[in-house]
Amino acid sequence: MEPTANGQSSIAVNETAVGTRNASTRGCEAVDYDHSWRDATNPMSTMLPVLTTYEKEHLSERQPLPETYLGLSDEEMDVRIAAARAALGQRLVILGHHYQRDEVIKFADYTGDSFKLARQVSKHPAADYIVFCGVHFMAESADVLSADHQQVILPDLAAGCSMADMADIEQLELCWNDLAQMGISGVIPVTYINSTAAVKAFCGEHGGVVCTSSNAAATLRWAWERGDRILFLPDQHLGRNTAYKMGVPLDEMVVWDPNEVGGAVEPDALARARMILWKGHCSVHTRFTARQIEHIRRDHPGVRVIVHPEVPLDVVQAADDSGSTEYIIGQVTASPAGSVWAVGTEIHLVNRLARQVQPDRTVLSLDSFGCLCSTMFRVSPNHLLWTLDGLVAGEVRNRIVVPDDQKHWTKVALDRMLSIQ
Repeated sequence: MEPTANGQSSIAVNETAVGTRNASTRGCEAVDYDHSWRDATNPMSTMLPVLTTYEKEHLSERQPLPETYLGLSDEEMDVRIAAARAALGQRLVILGHHYQRDEVIKFADYTGDSFKLARQVSKHPAADYIVFCGVHFMAESADVLSADHQQVILPDLAAGCSMADMADIEQLELCWNDLAQMGISGVIPVTYINSTAAVKAFCGEHGGVVCTSSNAAATLRWAWERGDRILFLPDQHLGRNTAYKMGVPLDEMVVWDPNEVGGAVEPDALARARMILWKGHCSVHTRFTARQIEHIRRDHPGVRVIVHPEVPLDVVQAADDSGSTEYIIGQVTASPAGSVWAVGTEIHLVNRLARQVQPDRTVLSLDSFGCLCSTMFRVSPNHLLWTLDGLVAGEVRNRIVVPDDQKHWTKVALDRMLSIQ
């Protein structure tokens, strides 16, 4: 789906914000989401139900599920998931990323971005099972940060991350060796949390660290205190946007292409660089454009535009503000009554935020068709039910285990991330 040149759509809502549950409501029945607010003139408001229906019809094409878990009604799954959660009690913690679909995230004990959810793992030492309704790299990080007796589960093993796949450990090792052969020293490796455990382990072992969009600036400061330059991977846009906002000029940044000899970067340029940006990106956030901002300002005078820093630099410069998902939520919810916002991030977060702040504030999707994280979307209530039923029966399904040879250094890198304020 390509964005239209104009016609940006307001998410007009008339329901009470629901869905995020905390530990005190573990035994409650599943929250019923009312979708009657959908405006038929909003392309994405009608597209999400279509995508959900399509996904239900093609469940068997991904990680196979037993036939008894296909074709279940939403109502039956809600009742059975709630019953399984109640049966497991404090032995279970469910984490849900902001980009997760409504019919799954309503069962989460905690919702948040990667950084916020990573901090929750150590707060539940009594839990035996951590079910992560997110993508693979998030579950890996939870496994590394969890206690020895805890088991981390990903409801659908097909839920990966295209950005994480853009940084292969073999390519990173080759890059590191190439930099050394070119005489480029004082390099601190910093990986975005959207990366594999192997990449995180490499960074930990080589004096580096993991960062999230919430603490990216603080992490860059930490790294520059320890070296002359940063190798930032896998998202070039987060690295560029953060460093530029901190005052690093663009001519002190280079892009390393892991698929080209020597990264396709001249040694002289590397020697001048303070930021070596891995050539990777988020397929969701690169859909947002400066032209979309131009049109939404024309159609909605006075609108405030806020975007996630995984978007390209020209989009950040055209927006009024940028920040992590937690930052976006905070800015919008704390804004004066009557505020109108256009938000450039994943559509499920945008929709939920719109419901949360209405009727006092209006939230628009910067992309009129919305930007869907299709891999996060693979975690379905069917898969969640299947994994929980297994736990009730004493069977752990889809456990995520980081190999022991990676676990130590991955934890070093993650612990450094959690210590940086």
